[in-house]
Amino acid sequence: MNALLYAGLVIFYVLVMLAVGFWCMKRTKDVGDFFLGGRSLGPWMSAFAYGTTYFSAVLFIGYAGRLGWGFGIHTLWIVFGNTLIGTLLAWWILAGRTRDMTARLNAMTMPEFLRARYGSPPLQVISALVVFVFLVPYSASVYMGLSYLFQRTLGLQYNQALVFLAVLTGVYLIMGGYFAVALSDFIRGIVEFFGVITMVLLLVGMKGGLVASFTALLDPKYAPALHASPPPTGPPFPGWVTLVSLVLITSFGPWALPQMVQKFYSIRSRADVKRAMVIATIFALFMSFGAYYSGALTHLFFADPKTDLASIANPQTGKPELDLLMPLFITTYVPPWLTMVILLMVFSASMSSLSSLVLVSSSAIAIDLYGASGNREKNPKRTMILMRVLCGVFVALSLWIAVSKVDVIVNLMVIAWSALSGAFLAPYLYGLFWQRATKIGAYAGMISGVGTAVGLFFLWGKPLIPVAGAIAMFVPLLVMPVVSLLTRPPKPELVMKAFGEEVAAGEAGPVDSPDVSSTAR
Repeated sequence: MNALLYAGLVIFYVLVMLAVGFWCMKRTKDVGDFFLGGRSLGPWMSAFAYGTTYFSAVLFIGYAGRLGWGFGIHTLWIVFGNTLIGTLLAWWILAGRTRDMTARLNAMTMPEFLRARYGSPPLQVISALVVFVFLVPYSASVYMGLSYLFQRTLGLQYNQALVFLAVLTGVYLIMGGYFAVALSDFIRGIVEFFGVITMVLLLVGMKGGLVASFTALLDPKYAPALHASPPPTGPPFPGWVTLVSLVLITSFGPWALPQMVQKFYSIRSRADVKRAMVIATIFALFMSFGAYYSGALTHLFFADPKTDLASIANPQTGKPELDLLMPLFITTYVPPWLTMVILLMVFSASMSSLSSLVLVSSSAIAIDLYGASGNREKNPKRTMILMRVLCGVFVALSLWIAVSKVDVIVNLMVIAWSALSGAFLAPYLYGLFWQRATKIGAYAGMISGVGTAVGLFFLWGKPLIPVAGAIAMFVPLLVMPVVSLLTRPPKPELVMKAFGEEVAAGEAGPVDSPDVSSTAR
């Protein structure tokens, strides 16, 4: 009976999303509308689009379960990082400036921005390939996390759930583009916000309240990953190094992830940035706390892991599959009516992330590879058709990886975030704030970031993927300025086009400089 209720709720939600996609399709006239919503989104839609893309099934299923079980109450450091650094500082430092500069440069994607900022068409092509290659496994990790939950609540087979989710993502995104994503994100964000508050209040109520449960979780036995033996390969890093690495990756990583930065391109004006910053920060605090604290609470509910987690044990190793921990927890201890809310909440967050990932990845080919030769301006209708086709292709590739179950959810996400952040963090940040940043410096930063990430992943193996990712993210921040200072300065016309009035004033440009969007017009 419960499965029928869950299925009915999901079907209703699906119909609403398809209706949104159909309505938005009528508003989508060109590539700018399809990918950025015409740069006309207000603060609420922009903030919710950012938050729902940030927190998906990877957080609620993979991260909350695996990390909540491994690090216990100490995962709240990740909450602190995601809220303060990943959201508040990201909007405060990056959003307004990104919106203004991309408008001046007529750039719709991260690769387009890098090409225009550094005057290098090959940089756009290379960046597009990096985006496409590494966003595929990230998208697959979202599909995997959501499918595990559907498998447990709806009784669907894993592969059946994957196909259902893939078809839904493709259909409504292909119809309406980014405006459909942003509008549905606003609806989803409301569901998620109230859903996570309800979930945490009920769960802590079962264990004596927030203070009592927090005090109980301070017991060191509830953070086994902090006291585990070093991995057999790689340097003997203690557990806290892995935790710090995860804080850095999930907090600084979004600063350069193309699907996150896209939200800054599309906001209506700089005045809306401050409002969006407040909304997004509050949303991030509640969402991240709800997910990680719920994951830590599993220790208080599953007192005897060998017995309580037997149903999710791997038949070969006998150890529990922690990617299945949260679905087991939700369906075992959460009341059926709240399970429905959580199902819809996780479904909502995941659909948002998937939509953004698919949209950004298809743009890597349609806008950044096909459009690099100027075909976007020459054949705008053909470019939009190509983007819609590629949305379907990307969904199919992600589906194939998810069906193959090539790795655990957390590893797939960390690999993708680390490689993308390693590639783009330095060229993006220095490109925004430093007029002396050069094309060769950008190449050096990108190559050193991706090279460090991939090299350390293979050298150290799975246990140290988070540490390798954190190192790969910060190495380019040291490499790029050194190479830029040793190479020829950028052409004055490139600097003038990117920085506009700041060049005339002889400034690097304050974060809260006046709205210069009129320059783009």
